[in-house]
Amino acid sequence: MPRKLLFAANWKMHMGTKETNEYLNEFVIHTQTINGDVVFFVPYTVLSKAKELIQGFDIGLGAQNSHHEDKGAFTGEISPGMLKEFCNYVLIGHSERRYVFNETDAHVNKKLKKAFQYNLLPVVCIGETEEEKNENKTSDVLAKQLQKAFEGISAEDAAHVVIAYEPVWAIGTGKIPTPLEIEDIHSFIRETIEVMFGNDTAQKMRILYGGSVKPDNAKEILEKENVDGVLVGGASLDPRSFLGIIKSIN
Repeated sequence: MPRKLLFAANWKMHMGTKETNEYLNEFVIHTQTINGDVVFFVPYTVLSKAKELIQGFDIGLGAQNSHHEDKGAFTGEISPGMLKEFCNYVLIGHSERRYVFNETDAHVNKKLKKAFQYNLLPVVCIGETEEEKNENKTSDVLAKQLQKAFEGISAEDAAHVVIAYEPVWAIGTGKIPTPLEIEDIHSFIRETIEVMFGNDTAQKMRILYGGSVKPDNAKEILEKENVDGVLVGGASLDPRSFLGIIKSIN
């Protein structure tokens, strides 16, 4: 059974209530012509507004991060139990969380386990830095991140995880691997999942590409066999640009 494409928009630290209202009101009128799943990862402050605006439309909503505890003295953090009231997806281990906020593979693993407890659909990000790429360590880095992230996770649960491969050196830089390089890495990720959990899980799991995705390069990326969608940052901040990426393959 072919995997359904997933188009994920990560707004990062952008978009207030007014911008969210304008954006989603423009976007939702196009949903019936979209072939694939769509999810918006929005700032915490607009989760409630976004939920209201997408009501009745086939659009997913996600948080950009969550804590790994249910509750407690964690000032500034938000638990998956709190998020469940608003959204059905959560982004885990984004490179900016890893390299700006020093989150480790152990944090990613704890957050993944906690997301499952609250029936949130996790999108787990993995990727190598430019230094690691130049030292030909990409495969080693990705394999380690996958093994650590999925430690203690069952094959049944793992099949519901979405993996987003985002080379750190390509995010927001305009640099991008070739479509063939992207396919090779996605194939390696799927093979690694197969070794860890078996072929059935590996074939069910969706693997996204993220890093300087734009309307003019999306089609050649999305046409690759092991690419099941894209995680889009800057180009998702304009609804016409994000729709251009989605429509590139439809």
